[in-house]
Amino acid sequence: MRAGVEPRGFEMTPNVRHHRGRLGGKRNGRMRHVTVDVVDSEADALEMKRRDRTVECFRFVDERLQFFSVRLIGANEREEIGEAVLCRLPAVRGHVRTIVDCGAPRSPRSASSARVRYSVGVERGRARIEPPDLSEKGGLKDGQPQRSDERLFMQLLAFGGCTDQQGLTRALQQARVDGVLYEDVNDPHGVAVLSLSSRPEVFVEGVRRVLATFPGLVLKPEFAMLGRTYSLGYEPDLRETLVDRPRRTVLNPDWRWAVWYPLRRNGKFAQLSDQDQRTILAEHGAIGMSFGAGDFAHDIRLACHGLDKSDNDFVIGLIGKELFPLSAVVQAMRKTQQTALYLDRLGPFFVGRAMWQSIVG
Repeated sequence: MRAGVEPRGFEMTPNVRHHRGRLGGKRNGRMRHVTVDVVDSEADALEMKRRDRTVECFRFVDERLQFFSVRLIGANEREEIGEAVLCRLPAVRGHVRTIVDCGAPRSPRSASSARVRYSVGVERGRARIEPPDLSEKGGLKDGQPQRSDERLFMQLLAFGGCTDQQGLTRALQQARVDGVLYEDVNDPHGVAVLSLSSRPEVFVEGVRRVLATFPGLVLKPEFAMLGRTYSLGYEPDLRETLVDRPRRTVLNPDWRWAVWYPLRRNGKFAQLSDQDQRTILAEHGAIGMSFGAGDFAHDIRLACHGLDKSDNDFVIGLIGKELFPLSAVVQAMRKTQQTALYLDRLGPFFVGRAMWQSIVG
């Protein structure tokens, strides 16, 4: 069988021409009688899983060695007979597990010894491998589980050297950018553009072109942030969590102050049990909810795995009417287990106030 063919099950039995010295007695007996399944195959590798869940991994080599005949078990015992000429068959040399190119037979007799019985319903390629489910999941709604492939991406780009903030505002409006223009509190000529879209192509095809052609802007790469909304699996309204609420939050004209920063958890957090992780996150989340209930601070949580140049895990946005509560919520969260024990990095922090926001509706 070639690597691109995956049967549902097969038995491997030594060919009558096998050399016992190349096998080792225990491996010979085990491979002669145990039924295994192919669970993964590559162009140069084949992984088989025995019914007792022991995994045997094989590799291809381009050399002629002793080989085995293979009897493939098909559904309802329906089988066909095929020649294994120029095919690769499982073989073992010492303790090295290989799959050997048998080469062309030298005679009809050798051809018959390489004959293979294979099933009608073989599966080719990687068809048996289930692709990952990338959809966002929420809690039950109207008695049905929620799933969605829509999520909101947000990108923050900060610049120095902006001497015409009103001109930049007009350029963003004319390009119909959905987002916010912030004045940088810590730079008298600094601004930042927060853009949002469910289509990340917009950042390249729309926002990038506007900013690249506007004169005088000097990028501050340390404040470049890109992330996506995500679900935890129990949200009562998935679209509200992934799209509507984050968009309303950053575009609310009453909430002009913002603090944006990235963070990275350390590996110890990932090693905790699911229950311990939920407990730690609940402690952290309770503080955020209390500030939100008082209309002091509202948070944006974005995942940025693989999207951040510094390999951060999340981008956090704190949005509110006043600046002080945004600082206070960061201070309060310093005492939580997540911040004190399980963070590798926090920041840098961009602090700004919105001078322009696109329309919520």
